[in-house]
Amino acid sequence: MKKLILKAGRDKSLRRRHPWIFSGAIARVEGDPAPGETVEVRSDAGAFLAVAAYSPASQIRARVWDWQPGEIDGGFFKKRVEDAAQSRAGLLEGLATDSVRLVHGEADGLPGVVADRYADTIVVQLLSAGAERWREPISTTFAALPGVARVWERSDAEVRELEGLPARVGALCGAAPPERLTIREHGLSFAVEVRAGHKTGFYLDQRDNRLRLRSMVQDRDVLDCFCYTGGFALNALAGGARSVTAIESSGAALDVARENTRLNELPGAEWIEDDVFVALRRFRDERRRFDVVVLDPPKFAPTAAHAARAARAYKDASLLAFKLLKLRGALMTFSCSGGITADLFHKIVAGAALDAGVSAHIEAWLHAAPDHPVALDFPESEYLKGLLCRLA
Repeated sequence: MKKLILKAGRDKSLRRRHPWIFSGAIARVEGDPAPGETVEVRSDAGAFLAVAAYSPASQIRARVWDWQPGEIDGGFFKKRVEDAAQSRAGLLEGLATDSVRLVHGEADGLPGVVADRYADTIVVQLLSAGAERWREPISTTFAALPGVARVWERSDAEVRELEGLPARVGALCGAAPPERLTIREHGLSFAVEVRAGHKTGFYLDQRDNRLRLRSMVQDRDVLDCFCYTGGFALNALAGGARSVTAIESSGAALDVARENTRLNELPGAEWIEDDVFVALRRFRDERRRFDVVVLDPPKFAPTAAHAARAARAYKDASLLAFKLLKLRGALMTFSCSGGITADLFHKIVAGAALDAGVSAHIEAWLHAAPDHPVALDFPESEYLKGLLCRLA
């Protein structure tokens, strides 16, 4: 097996079982491994550390498959996928949903592999050179899971460019899915566009937070910003909100949101196609006020290098939201940016409240649903951070 030899003193993170090896930690490469090929990782003294997938185009030069020596083959991926699916089996039985994240990358020991199950359809993202190399055993194992009709690939995320990989979208196993699937979540139905929607088609990570919103909006006026296809907005309507205003820049997404409203026979919402920041400033000038504001923006900071710019955007949105709240109003605000830590996000929101001239406290810290596990040795898997803030 070809080898990566680390520089002296650069093996500390690996010994703590963090699965990423950056280019700057590597002293030399023995052999000429191809993209995605399995390599042994050794310390400068020659001690075995891990087996990993090599990625010559990425700053993350290798991602660990296993901490034990040995070959990585199709059977390895079959077991990892089956173990991940089995770990969700009990969870899925206890959830009022037919959709769940089956594989959450490094947290399931499969770096670069993301898979969401929507009823009988599994949507897979293969986002690293290693995942790309082993696409066949990964996809065939998903296809063999009970009740699966098809496996559809959505490897069109920007992170593939960092791996030197082209975007890929299409059927891996079975026929192409319909243009829109219908899934169930906590008594509501949602149309999901797995072929062209955001990520794999829907935001399963917000399942618990959507239900929490539903429980707190009876007879309240709710503003849902970056509403996409209406996940939070529909839960607010189902929770008996007095009014729901939802803002989204994509007219196509709003069409699906309206369809979802009709699908569930819910009262109408005020759907606004606009830039959220423009709309929030207009509402401020019009002196509109809401009991609850939800901010669930897209990823402003994919890496730490974008953190400063993203922090300004998060602060601007939170500041405007605070100004729109009624007395004792609540702000539910999120960041899904890997480059923004939970501590930094807390400081951003606190600064926004200060600049808005309001006093607020944190009523709850919000996280992704439990089918998006966080590995103790890989804190980056906790990408979704949220705060529920209440005006004092």
